[in-house]
Amino acid sequence: MFRTISYAAILLGGSLAALPAFAQEAGRSEVSVQALGSFVKSTTDNGVQQGASNSGGVLANYRYFFTNDNGVEANYGYSLNTQTYGLPAGPLGVKSHQDEVSAAYVYRHPLRRFTPFAEAGIGALIFDPKDTPDASTQTRAALVYGAGADFSLAKRVFLRAEYRGLVYDSPTFDLSDTLGTDRVTHRAEPSIGFGYRF
Repeated sequence: MFRTISYAAILLGGSLAALPAFAQEAGRSEVSVQALGSFVKSTTDNGVQQGASNSGGVLANYRYFFTNDNGVEANYGYSLNTQTYGLPAGPLGVKSHQDEVSAAYVYRHPLRRFTPFAEAGIGALIFDPKDTPDASTQTRAALVYGAGADFSLAKRVFLRAEYRGLVYDSPTFDLSDTLGTDRVTHRAEPSIGFGYRF
């Protein structure tokens, strides 16, 4: 749990430290907060089916654009769900806090009332089990991709609708003898929220 908090603190601290330098040119920076849905694809390895309960969470985002179209972003997301394992002895569920940190390249195409964009990058998912003895916190590297659009509501305020996908190895919480080996899975994260340009 403390490791998870420290990762989030480092990302947030780094982003905040960089704000004064980036904010010197108005309109190149954006921040947003979005509500997200988390939908994980079920996979099977050695007869053990693994999936996760559908859940919701929150996603915070900071973007900086070097040109009108090209920029970078940093994200922090949080959700809580149950990782499920279909074992021969019966199903097992591991409730876990999930922190997501990621960075990506962003391409956008500003139009008059809305701005479509696409993104691709890398990140990490931190799975912190809750109420499961002997389960360990695990960090998984992830490939991140997505697309969406920002809809202008006022001069600096916008509504963001976005889809993000994450490809990563599913967690085993260091219980691989019981839960089987790692397997590649996919998380779909549609989200919607509000943002501010400065």
